[in-house]
Amino acid sequence: MRRTIAILVLASGAWAAFGQGRGAAPSSDRYPPLAKTDSEKRILSTLEAIVKAGETYANVPAADGRILRLLTEAVNAKNVIEIGTSTGISGLWFCLALQKTGGRLTTFEIDPRRAAMARAHFQNAGVDAIVTLVEGDAHRNIARLRDPIDLLFIDAEKSGYSDYLHKLLPLVRPGGLILAHNVDMAPQYMKEVRADPDLETVVYMQGEGLAITLKKR
Repeated sequence: MRRTIAILVLASGAWAAFGQGRGAAPSSDRYPPLAKTDSEKRILSTLEAIVKAGETYANVPAADGRILRLLTEAVNAKNVIEIGTSTGISGLWFCLALQKTGGRLTTFEIDPRRAAMARAHFQNAGVDAIVTLVEGDAHRNIARLRDPIDLLFIDAEKSGYSDYLHKLLPLVRPGGLILAHNVDMAPQYMKEVRADPDLETVVYMQGEGLAITLKKR
């Protein structure tokens, strides 16, 4: 049976401003995410507060955040690795799913100020227990990773995308996903994932250009 996942982007107020990306859906097609549980409500409230405070530097728009959550939960990810925490917005979208899958997020951030903001946001959202934030140069720090990766998200300096891919692809499990943000600014990365017969890549353009790559079984 084929399952179709409809991606709905956000509605009014701060959510609407956050949801605007290149190719964002018309306002009549945007609906806010609905919290099923108190824990979801707390995360969504934290996301909205971050947006209202203007702490959105180098983060994903809501259109991309929602697909991050959907893909994470759809593949029942237990181990999510994120390169580029920024202020924690994408991490919170991941946590919406990880609370359901029983998984954890390990996220890497080089900037101390943004790392501190992200830690505060994770705590405010009540997800700090399932998040490990590693501060420093991710190119070096990811060498410590050993466990199989269910989902890898790359959203750091675009010139480094290929290096992150080469170092972590062996850890991505067959059937796992590699997601890369703003891929129009990472042509070498796109050339490499499209040329690898072990990978299958599509690009989701509802937000700001998210490459979704499957590591074939």
